[in-house]
Amino acid sequence: MYIPITTAALVSLTAAMILLQIFWLRIPPRSRSFLIRASIAVIVLQAIFVVTKWTTTSDRLNVIINWLAIAGYELLVLLFSRLSPRLLTIPSAAILLIPLFAASIVFPLAHLFAPSSNDYISLGNHRFYKVESWANTGGGNAGVDILIYYHPPFVPFLRHKLQTIPFNDQECNSKAAFALPGPTANTVLGRCPHSPTESAGSFDKLITLR
Repeated sequence: MYIPITTAALVSLTAAMILLQIFWLRIPPRSRSFLIRASIAVIVLQAIFVVTKWTTTSDRLNVIINWLAIAGYELLVLLFSRLSPRLLTIPSAAILLIPLFAASIVFPLAHLFAPSSNDYISLGNHRFYKVESWANTGGGNAGVDILIYYHPPFVPFLRHKLQTIPFNDQECNSKAAFALPGPTANTVLGRCPHSPTESAGSFDKLITLR
């Protein structure tokens, strides 16, 4: 899932931020001020996206914002390492940077290198969904997540994630999973047809939107 190239890109970004920190005093004061303010702004923006579950309707733009937030975080941490006493701030900065290479960070960043997909399917009432595949290579299983979003009509470039409906290949034929409007206005039905080797029918999950 593009993990090697994502890790290489993250290592390159970290190296670039380290070089920026080394030559920090050679950068004009105005540029330094701008970089610090921009770093804080993009980190706050990404934090708002994560907490509120609001994002833009462009998956590629969302990942770019995520990458910029990582770059801003690295820059601020590395600038922190310039403070005294360095025997304390440098090890602290290293500890703060190590978690960036964890799977929980790398997997979202990997979407930058994946083919862009905006295959949204309407559910009515300004709601839509898209299907994202996943694979658990260590566990030998795979599946999909049906992501349910709300699209505010007055802000066409934003979306709010409402719910996720997961299916895996041990339950059904996950590649054929889809969603339907539920029996009530605040419900959605996730439907996953049985595998071809099983009897006809489907594995259904009815969820209430939050």
